[in-house]
Amino acid sequence: MDEGYTVGRLAAVAKVTVRTLHHYDEIGLLSPSGRTPAGYRRYSGAELDRLQQILFYRELGFPLEEIAAILDDRTVGPSEHLRRQRELIGDRIRKLEELAAAVERAMEARTMGIELTPEEKFEVFGEDYRESWEDEAQQRWGGTDAWKQSRQRTARYTKADWERIKAETDGVNDALVAAFTAGAAPESEQATAVAEQHRRHIGLNFYDCGPQMHRCLGDMYLADPRFTETYEKLAPGLAQWLRDAIHANADRLEREGRG
Repeated sequence: MDEGYTVGRLAAVAKVTVRTLHHYDEIGLLSPSGRTPAGYRRYSGAELDRLQQILFYRELGFPLEEIAAILDDRTVGPSEHLRRQRELIGDRIRKLEELAAAVERAMEARTMGIELTPEEKFEVFGEDYRESWEDEAQQRWGGTDAWKQSRQRTARYTKADWERIKAETDGVNDALVAAFTAGAAPESEQATAVAEQHRRHIGLNFYDCGPQMHRCLGDMYLADPRFTETYEKLAPGLAQWLRDAIHANADRLEREGRG
């Protein structure tokens, strides 16, 4: 260990190419602290630490010039670097969560027959929206009566309608999370009330959603990992709770003769 690292060994440890290390040396970003008698590069533990820092910032998309400026700032100590890295990781996690949410919104939009221009879809559903995500929903539900009814209804919707629906969806989700985090049992009055709110939201905006149809949706929220993930991101355990609340509400409606 005291002898340091050859360029090949350092490349293997850090899982980069020798060519990358040569380039970093050429631009002064990571230079070896010594040379062997034969003139080969010899890196110390300090250079390995610096390389780890370089690769961290590269992973987050920083250009090499900016990385050099960050690492060569003598006013910033190791603890400050770690604090910055923690903040950057937090930012990356939030960005990935936003990306996943955008994918879900795009899938839901396609399922409901959204008719917006690409520019409007981008504006309503976020910068990560991709039209290519829409095809699966039509392949999956395109032959159902619910799909046909939804297409007929949503064909008239404007951008303002979709913005309203998105706001209403967020409101329903907030109510679900509030009941769940308050500890309401799935069969409780509070839980079945928000499950009914969820069912009515679908019925008012997209297609007739009777108790049995709603049961099927609840089951799908657990059977399809992507739907499960959507609700789990709102609150861990919410997907199972919502499924159970939907079933309890459907049972109630059918007992009351409203099925």
